[in-house]
Amino acid sequence: MADVEMTGLEMAGPETAGPIDRGGGLAALPGNLMMWILIFSELAVFGVAFIGFAIARVLDPVTFATGQAHLNGTAGALNTMVLVTSGYLAARGVAAGRRGAMAPARRAMVTAAAVGSVFLAVKAMEYSATLGAGLTIDTDAFFTLYFLLTGFHALHVVLGIVILLLVSRSGPETMVENLETGAAFWHMVDLVWVILYPLVYLIR
Repeated sequence: MADVEMTGLEMAGPETAGPIDRGGGLAALPGNLMMWILIFSELAVFGVAFIGFAIARVLDPVTFATGQAHLNGTAGALNTMVLVTSGYLAARGVAAGRRGAMAPARRAMVTAAAVGSVFLAVKAMEYSATLGAGLTIDTDAFFTLYFLLTGFHALHVVLGIVILLLVSRSGPETMVENLETGAAFWHMVDLVWVILYPLVYLIR
């Protein structure tokens, strides 16, 4: 009887096996643990930057209100929708991967990366208009922080797009973990922008 039970366990494939017990704490998070450590570190950096921006605005509200008036709120809102849509597609890719649907999972990740690239195109046009109006990183405290914050975030968007494309090429053995890892980083990029957009563009 024991042999029969052991045989049944050996024959169980990914579709019949139960969820993997990752233990508690950080180990329970989906994807690669090292990526989560990076994510928490990056969130801490952005958190400090956001606090610094808020303090600077309290100290010089007139300069910050004037600077905000020059920003394109519509472009910022559009980019918010772009990243939320891209994040949704990445989540769909992970869900497909967990079902064993590798081809749809790959397509979802590539599409998420493509949609994410729209964010960079919109941001490039916004930067071009801002610089064309003579507003640069040296104009005042507001634009110094604006370019530093949004530029740093844009670099994370570029890195996130690269990661999404890389995990979409994973083999079946590591596909699910890699998809979870890539999506986790991309959701961090989404989250940062969802906070950054109202902080920089909307809140007076």
